[in-house]
Amino acid sequence: MMYTEDDFLPLSGLQHILFCERQCALIYVEQAWAENRLTAEGRIMHERVHQEGMESRRDTRIEFGMPLHSFRLGIIGKADAVEFHRNTGKNGKKVWIPFPVEYKRGKPKKDNSDKVQLCAQAICLEEMMGIAVPAGALFYGKTRRRLDVVFDNALRLKTEDAAMRFHELMNAGRTPKPVYSKKCDNCSMYDLCLPKTLKNGRSVSSYLMKAVLE
Repeated sequence: MMYTEDDFLPLSGLQHILFCERQCALIYVEQAWAENRLTAEGRIMHERVHQEGMESRRDTRIEFGMPLHSFRLGIIGKADAVEFHRNTGKNGKKVWIPFPVEYKRGKPKKDNSDKVQLCAQAICLEEMMGIAVPAGALFYGKTRRRLDVVFDNALRLKTEDAAMRFHELMNAGRTPKPVYSKKCDNCSMYDLCLPKTLKNGRSVSSYLMKAVLE
């Protein structure tokens, strides 16, 4: 299936839908958003990286805040940084191989949400440039280290599935019922999501409206 520009959804939403489908719906369906210290630090980190512009070294060129899109996944966004490494191709000519790098404020997660977001960037680059992108890296601010990521078939399938679920969620236009878990406590959307209060699946907007009227 190929999407059109009218179908494009934010690439960053893939991470949200893997973390929590309700959180994803609150942000992209109900247009709700709340920020805490963790999201603020992450936002500032991304803004600083995107303002860097471009760097050029001997066999490496780095572009910051590079626009990306994929008609196959139906997503659009920006890469924090894309390193282009100059290698020798099969025909002996020099080629520039893209290597996406995503910056995260915390530390490596137990789930695949960060890796899927990075893999989606690689799929965008492959589609836009017509060249294979086999690997990339996640840079974590808390550890100050890179985590290399190989875009194997398993990760690519998870990325395609996440994109499909994101589109299905948006097309349905409904916010899933809340299911409280430990990860909810650190979510910036906790006070809007109300995972322990909205057990009947009412929307946040209707709950807040009722609270105002009362």
